[in-house]
Order: sequence, then structure tokens, then C-alpha cells
Amino acid sequence: MSVQCDINARQQAGQGIGFFERYLTVWVLLCIAVGIALGSWLPSVFQALGRMEVAQVNLPVAVLVWLMIIPMLLKVDFKALRDVGQQWKGISVTLFVNWLVKPFSMALLGWLFIRVLFADWLPAEQVDSYIAGLILLGAAPCTAMVFVWSNLTQGEPNFTLSQVALNDGIMLFAFAPLVALLLGVSAIIVPWETLLLSVVIYILIPLVVSQLWRRALLKKAGALDATLKRLQPLSLIALLATLVLLFAFQGPQVLAQPLVILLLAIPIVIQTYFIAALAYGLNYGLKVPFCIAAPSALIGASNFFELAVATAIVLFGFNSGAALATVVGVLVEVPVMLSIVALLNRHRARYEASVEVTV
Repeated sequence: MSVQCDINARQQAGQGIGFFERYLTVWVLLCIAVGIALGSWLPSVFQALGRMEVAQVNLPVAVLVWLMIIPMLLKVDFKALRDVGQQWKGISVTLFVNWLVKPFSMALLGWLFIRVLFADWLPAEQVDSYIAGLILLGAAPCTAMVFVWSNLTQGEPNFTLSQVALNDGIMLFAFAPLVALLLGVSAIIVPWETLLLSVVIYILIPLVVSQLWRRALLKKAGALDATLKRLQPLSLIALLATLVLLFAFQGPQVLAQPLVILLLAIPIVIQTYFIAALAYGLNYGLKVPFCIAAPSALIGASNFFELAVATAIVLFGFNSGAALATVVGVLVEVPVMLSIVALLNRHRARYEASVEVTV
């Protein structure tokens, strides 16, 4: 083990995924059931919530998304970008898979599975929308749960922070053009104004608010850590509330075709394992320390599903296949990522024994 990884392992001893995060898939399933039930019992209430829009943006969802994203972005220190050069190999690998491979491989898998292999089992009128949801997932690299995955593999925290800060900065400018390109290639028409509006609302505004808030908190010793601790459950609670809203609208479709969720999950799971393996293998080839290679693979594989869900709702609506596809991404994210964490940790000794680390 490198000195760098050894120090980091001692620093992170005892840190792990919390109870709430570990069972996120269970909470998601419960929200699906609650949403479907409420949508059936109180249809007029949820129809009224669905009509609360300004410029195609649903206001209840916008508020919930801000509650999801802002606490996560409070963790991001853009000053960490000054240290990017220290881990340029791992950073380069993650940027490569996040922006030059992952969106395109997700679009390809979406086309292959949804339009070709599973076409006979899916409603024809929603096929394009399902593919759009998968594209939105692939184009949004994770910025929040990455810290959890990195801790579980005793990843180097400065690398993780630098990578997240860099991804957030790139996402501000690249997310809209990349999504528009891939949707266009898939013959899915999306108004540019709507897409840019979603970037402003769900990336730019939370980023500005979180960084101004962070700056204010840093003026008082311990204020940032105390605030992050208090806000930790808020993001997931807001996410789960959003899912209740989604399934209150999606309920009839889900009940009519439960097979759809399974079929949508297959390309997402394949994509996640593929990207993790690609990033890990590239880091291995570059002789990167394990404490960089592991979080690099995990950052590459995971998705910013909060952004994907919100953008799908803005672009295609609550009842769309795109919204449902992004929610399936939430459903499979935690169990799949935990399995990748377990595989990486199991391979750690072999990795470090076979790689002559150059730090």
C-alpha cells in the first residue's frame, strides 16, 4: 500500500454509509407504493400540484430538487481545483469516462435494449421517452453519493473533492449541449430553451446559493460541519418526496406494466458495471494508487440522479417514460454501487501487490 493510501485509510477508519443511505432502495420501493396509493386515492390533489408550473417548471419539484442538491453542493470546495494536477492520472481517467464514454455508451445501450431487444414488451409511444431518460442519467455524473462510495473504499478525500468540483464546473457548461446532441442523434426533439432553463434552475442556482452559503459558514469555526450534519437527511428526504409525487402520476402506468421497470433497469445495470470496470482498468494500466483508482471508478460509474429526475420532469413531464427511467436509475443505484464497492475492496490487496505505484 502506498504511504498516501495508508494515511488515508487511517483517517477514514470507521467511516461508512449511513443507515438511511444503505437502505435507500427500500425507501424508494416504499415511496413507489405510497405514491401509487396516494395518486389513486387523491387524484385531484396531485393534478393540482402538477399544474403548479412557471415556464414549464413544476414549482413543488423545483423546491424539492433545491432541497436535494444544495446541501450536497455545500460539501464542494472549488479551491480544491488547485490540487487537480497532483492526481492528474486519476482525474484524466474519470473525465474521460464521464464525458467521452458514459453518455454515449448509455445512449447506445438505450437504443439497443429499448428500441431493439425489448421493443415488443414496451409501449411503443414511450420508447423515445425511455431512451431520453437513460440519456439524462448517463450525461449527469454524480456529485453527492460519491463521497459515500469513496469513504467505503478508503478513497483519497482530496482526489474525490477535486474530481467532484471539476465535474460540477464542467456540468454547468457541458450538460445541456451533450444532452441536446444525444437526444438529437436519437431523433428526440427537445426545445433548447427548456433544456437551458433546467440547467439554470437545477445546476447554476443551487451552485451559486451553496457556494455563497458555504462562504458565510466558513467565517465561523465549526459552522460548516455542524450545518452539513443537520442537513444530511434533508437531501434524501427531498428525493423521496419527489418520488412520491412522480409515482402519484406514474401509478397507472406502473400497475399496468410492472415489467417496464425491470426492462429499464437492465441497460442501467450493465452501463454501471461497464463504466466502473473501464475506469478501474485504465487506472490500473496507469499504475495509479488504489485509493485514487477506486473512487475514480466509482465517480465514473455513479449518476447525479437528482438532476436527471428533475430535468426529465421539466423536459417531458411527470407522466413521461423519461421520468420513469430516471427513477429506475435511483432504484438500482445503491445496491449496484454497493456491490461495486465490495468488489473493489476485495480486489484491493491484489491491485496493490501487482501495481508498482508511482506517486
